[in-house]
Amino acid sequence: MSSYADDLGLAHMLADSADSISAERFRSLDLRVEHKPDMSHVTDADTAIEKALRSTLARARPRDGVVGEEFGEEHGSGGRRWVIDPIDGTANFVRGVPVWATLIALFEGSQPVVGVVSAPVVGRRWWAAKGTGAFAGRHRNRAQRIQVSGVRRLANASISYSSLPSWFEYDRGPQMVDLLRGAWRSRAYGDFYSYVLVAEGAVDVAMEPEVNLWDLAPLSVIVTEAGGTFTDLDGNPGPSGGSAIASNGLLHDAVREALRPTSNEW
Repeated sequence: MSSYADDLGLAHMLADSADSISAERFRSLDLRVEHKPDMSHVTDADTAIEKALRSTLARARPRDGVVGEEFGEEHGSGGRRWVIDPIDGTANFVRGVPVWATLIALFEGSQPVVGVVSAPVVGRRWWAAKGTGAFAGRHRNRAQRIQVSGVRRLANASISYSSLPSWFEYDRGPQMVDLLRGAWRSRAYGDFYSYVLVAEGAVDVAMEPEVNLWDLAPLSVIVTEAGGTFTDLDGNPGPSGGSAIASNGLLHDAVREALRPTSNEW
């Protein structure tokens, strides 16, 4: 049994708790929506979920730290911390689009070792623990192991992204357009969904030029346990670099080369 079995079980319990809140508040007529300083949305469901998960973790893992999108970081007394995004895809949640999820990860030091992504309205959950593979299903007892694709050429690849204009903001716009034009297929699935599709082998590459840790933390371990590669744009492994490329591994170097800046800065 995995040394992280208990932690993975706890992560599933947290996801169950989050799902019960988010599913009830989705499309609710009295949903409260505010705007953060960066003009992104936050709802009463976001804050209620994060408060509930922090409360559970304080009881179940009192020595562990917690980082969440809505309430920042609480430092622990050990080298472990939980990273939470109560609702990834809040804009979808607010507009009544069902593609959103709660993201939960456990880090040991700088490495994510457990990840759970739960999308209750879609009816699907994805998870992984270090060294045990990646899985997906309606719930833990009805799941199948997932793995990345075997596509080897960009011309045959399906590529997903979140926002094309953001690549121009980071001086990679022309490179991104050329990459998409040279691929077999490109779609803006966006947010968590791009990355779990990579893990399932339905998409071959997903990427973002700027993204927060809580948006990526569980996705990194899920993609890598599914046999893929997860780095930032500079090739540093893991979800902490502020940008992301997730691939089946076979296409990773080619994607990084295609997105190389025209200047000498790399």
